[in-house]
Amino acid sequence: MSRNDLSGAVWCKSSRSNAQANCVEVAFLDLGAVAVRDSKDPTGGALVFNPGEWTAFTGGIQGGEFNRP
Repeated sequence: MSRNDLSGAVWCKSSRSNAQANCVEVAFLDLGAVAVRDSKDPTGGALVFNPGEWTAFTGGIQGGEFNRP
């Protein structure tokens, strides 16, 4: 599956979402890429991260980089 064709992507939500509609979903793609989309708008756009970007993004989350003041 290419980064541009997500039609065959297998999307999943976090187990911590508690089945809420206001979540993001991720799909793990070929070559380590990861796609992220809004679960409320599954036909809308998706962000696709390469492995380095995904590592930096998840590291920022774990490090509190995106916490609100």
